[in-house]
Amino acid sequence: MSSGILNREFYAQDTVVVAQKLLGRILTVKSEHGTIQGRIVETEAYLTGDPASHTFRGKTARNAVMFGPAGHAYVYFSYGSHYMLNFVSASEGLGEAVLIRALEPVAGIDLMRHNRVVDTRTPDWKLCAGPGRLAKALGITRSAYNGLDLCNPDSLITVIDAPEVESSVVIASPRIGISQGTEHLWRYYVNGCPAVSRR
Repeated sequence: MSSGILNREFYAQDTVVVAQKLLGRILTVKSEHGTIQGRIVETEAYLTGDPASHTFRGKTARNAVMFGPAGHAYVYFSYGSHYMLNFVSASEGLGEAVLIRALEPVAGIDLMRHNRVVDTRTPDWKLCAGPGRLAKALGITRSAYNGLDLCNPDSLITVIDAPEVESSVVIASPRIGISQGTEHLWRYYVNGCPAVSRR
């Protein structure tokens, strides 16, 4: 893929493939306060027919964005405490997405600290280590970012192409924080990266 932001065709691939290929790409989030960037180092895939997915019981007002088209942000509020950022994937109508679990901070780190309400004693790698921390650090809310087009260069949220992570350092493991679908190794992370939420 040429340099620039990832296009619709990238997100329209098989969701498990997208979850792996997102590793190493640069997530960019813009707001009135500035621009934040981080390298994606941990993801989880959620597929159609997956009991751990929001779309398992069908389409609702809450999960409608997940049914496509691919290449849009799906944001939801988890356990009444934090937002979760997902990217819609695969063919339209399937209801699939990739959860962005962790980033390695690249730019806008002071703004991340401000959003997280932490000082310099917190190491950079810890700012986006986990989906709740990540959304907080990026200033992600459902009202501002849910449904935004990741493929539009003018969007508040995009993903920039970057060298793909070598498959030899990508670990596949069960997803975290679910009680069903635990047999699937659909969580992917960069081995040895401190910003990964859990080993």
